[in-house]
Amino acid sequence: MNSDRILAAIDIGTNSIHMVVVQVNTNLPSMTIIATEKATTRLGERCAKTGSLTDEAMHRSLVALARCQEICRSMEVEEIIAVATSAVRESPNGEDFIASIERELGLRVDLISGQEEARRIYLGVLSALELNNQPHVIIDIGGGSTELILGDGRDPDFLSSTKVGAVRLSDLFISTDPISNPEFERLQIYVRGMLERPTDDLRVLLDGSPARTIGTSGTIETIAAIHAKEKFGTVPNPLQGYEMTFADVERIVLRLKKMNLAERTALVRERRADIILAGSMILLETMRMLQANKITICQRSLREGLIVEWMLEHGLIEDRMRYQSSVRDRNVMKLAEKFGVNINYASQVATLALSLFDQTRGFLHNWGDTERSLLWAAAILHNCGHFVNHSAHHKHSYYLIRNGGLLGYTESEIEAIANLARYHRKSEPRKKHENYRRIANKRFRLFVDQVNPLLRLAVALDRRQIGAVKEIKLACDLKAQVCHLQVVPAQSNDPCTLELWSLDYKKQPFESQFHVSLSVTLAPAEVTPLLV
Repeated sequence: MNSDRILAAIDIGTNSIHMVVVQVNTNLPSMTIIATEKATTRLGERCAKTGSLTDEAMHRSLVALARCQEICRSMEVEEIIAVATSAVRESPNGEDFIASIERELGLRVDLISGQEEARRIYLGVLSALELNNQPHVIIDIGGGSTELILGDGRDPDFLSSTKVGAVRLSDLFISTDPISNPEFERLQIYVRGMLERPTDDLRVLLDGSPARTIGTSGTIETIAAIHAKEKFGTVPNPLQGYEMTFADVERIVLRLKKMNLAERTALVRERRADIILAGSMILLETMRMLQANKITICQRSLREGLIVEWMLEHGLIEDRMRYQSSVRDRNVMKLAEKFGVNINYASQVATLALSLFDQTRGFLHNWGDTERSLLWAAAILHNCGHFVNHSAHHKHSYYLIRNGGLLGYTESEIEAIANLARYHRKSEPRKKHENYRRIANKRFRLFVDQVNPLLRLAVALDRRQIGAVKEIKLACDLKAQVCHLQVVPAQSNDPCTLELWSLDYKKQPFESQFHVSLSVTLAPAEVTPLLV
C-alpha cells in the first residue's frame, strides 16, 4: 500500500508568494520537499491614502497563485494549504482579496494572525533542527512583520509578531540612494523602538543569558549568502545550518549602507536589493537587543510548518515533542529507505558499533551521546553507496550522505557522518583525501579518527550479513596495551569463521589509533535447556 501523499503549502506574504510541494511518508512519518515556487509580487505596496491592497498587486498575486495551481496539478497534489500573512491581514480590503482568490481560482486561503504565523514558523523549524531542550530564539523577518519565537523543542514559550518588515521599513524610511545618514539613523531608532518590548520580554524569559538564535526567511538567507560569498568565495547550497556572528551582520549592514541600488543589485542579484538594507537592520538590532553572539540559518519556516500542522491534525504525529526529538532518526531512516539500504543488516551493524562505543567510552575515548548518535547514523547509512555501484561503494556512500539533505544536523555533523561511512572499509582517513580535508572542525576530525575503527570492527562482525553475532564483550588492560574481544555467536554451532577472519583483517586501524593489540576469541553460545 502506498503511504506517500503529495501536499503543497503556500505562503502569501508581503514581499513574495512562496510555495513548497512535499511528499509526506505517513509511515515514518516524514516529509520531503520535491518542488518550490516563488514570485515577488510586492503585495505590501498598498495605496498610500487608504492602506488597501492595490489592484496591480492583487493582479500580480492572482497570476502567481494560478501558476502555483498549475504546478500542483502537474504534480498531482491532493491538497493545497494556503495562508495569507501581514499585508493581507492589515489591509481594509484583505478579506475581499481572499474572497476573490477563492472566486476566481477556487483556492481557499486562510488569514492567520501574527501569533499563529509565529507558531507555525516554529513547527517548520522543529522539522529541520533539534533544539536539544535548550531555549532558542527564532527570528523570521518578513516583508511586513518580524516574528520572534522562544522554544526548546516543546511547546513555544513566547510568540510575537511586530510590524517591522523589510518592505514596510524600506517604504517608510528610505528615499535616498545611497541612504543618507539622517535616514539611516531614523531607521535604526525606529527598529529599536518597535522591537524593544518583545526583546525585553524575551530577555526576562532567558534570565539574562545570551540568546541562541535561529534565523529564517529570505532576508536572512540573503545576508548569509553575502557573508558566505565574501568569506569563502562561494555560497553553500543548502544554507541550512550556516552560521554568522553579530560582528559579521554588523559589517554587512555598514557595507550595504554605503551602496547605491545598482551596487546592491549586483551584490544580491535578485529582487531584494531595494529592501535588503532595512531587512539587515532588523536582524542586526534584534541580535543586539537579545545580546546574541551568532545566528544559525534554518531554511524551513512557515510553509513547512503548515505541512507539520497538517500532519498533526491528521494524527501522523502524536505530539510536537515526539516529532522534535526524533527528527534526526527519522531523516536518517528516510535516507536509508531512499537508497535501498538493508535495514536489518544496517541495524545489526549499528547495534554492534554502539556496543563497541559504549564499552570503550571513558578509557579509549571520551565522546558523548551526541557523537554516539552520529556513529549510529553512519552505521545505518554506511552501505548506502551500493545504490550507485558496488565498486568503491564507500566513496559513493560519502557523496550520498553529504548531499542527501539530512535534516536536524549541522554541516559539520553531516560531514562527520559521511566521513565515517567513507572509511568503513579500505583506506584510513588521510589528509590527502579531499573529503577528510572538508572536516574543518578539528574536534570532528578527531572524532572521525577515533570512531571509524569501531565502525570497521562492527562491519567485520556481521561479515555474512546474517546477524551471526549475538553480542560482544571487550576487556582492555591499558597498562599492558592489550584489549581482548570476546564474540558470542547467535547459533551455538556457528564457528563464525568469516567474521573472525574479517576481524583479524580489519583490526589494524583500531590497534594503531589506540596503541593496543587486539585479540579475538569465540565464546560458546548459551544453550537453552530443553524442558522435560
